[in-house]
This record gives sequence, structure tokens and C-alpha cells, in this order.
Amino acid sequence: MDYKLGLLERVPLFGGLPQEELEQIARIVDEKDVPAGTVLTHEGRHEGYFYIIVSGSVAIERGGATINTIGDGDFLGEIALLDGGPRTATATTQSASRLLAVTHQRFHQLLDTSPRIRRAVLEEVAQRLRRLDSEAVT
Repeated sequence: MDYKLGLLERVPLFGGLPQEELEQIARIVDEKDVPAGTVLTHEGRHEGYFYIIVSGSVAIERGGATINTIGDGDFLGEIALLDGGPRTATATTQSASRLLAVTHQRFHQLLDTSPRIRRAVLEEVAQRLRRLDSEAVT
């Protein structure tokens, strides 16, 4: 569980949460081992998974072009985790990978039972929006 907590702490949405709340999130996270070439997300589809890469590498594509490659400790799907909306990119494992995964549904069930987690997540999203707004002005 300790390595899960360490990975969850690195996710900006969860980074400010106390240990107790991180442990609640860790309990709803599933571990998955997937082979190279596994498509984790499909651009435009409604797929409610959030992933943290424990080990491996994942190519991120938008409009058929690779825009990023992420690896150990990185994460993807935080927008879909929050709103369950369509994917903004396609993500495909480039190597055999171990992932932590949580669904939009399980996360929202947790938010419904934990006002402290809900508040912390909303505050982080608000801070991100403020940063984006201030960057757009300058």
C-alpha cells in the first residue's frame, strides 16, 4: 500500500490530501498488468478510467499523432475521472506495463462519502483554472 500512496501523492489532484484520505483512494485503486500494445483510452470515447503508471511506458496520441510519451509515476485520465466525458487522447502502452486504475464511478462514490476528499479535489481544480486564466491574460 505504501507505494500506492507515494504514487497517489504525486497526482496534483490528490497531492494535498492527508494520509487518511490517500488511503481511502488507495483502497479503490486496482492494479493491472497489461502487455505492450494495449489501448488504454480511445480519443473521443466516454471511458471513465484514470491510470497511474507504476512501470512501463505509454504513448499519448491526439488526432493520430503522438504528442507525448509518459512513464513510471506519470498519470493520465484525470479529466475523465472528474467528469466522465469523452477522452481527449488515445493512450497505448509501448511496453508491458503495471498500472493503478480507478473508475469514474468508484471515484465519485468515494467523493459522495468523503466531503474532505471532494473539497480538496474541487480546490485543486479551481486553482488549476485560476492558473490557466491568469496565463491566458498575460
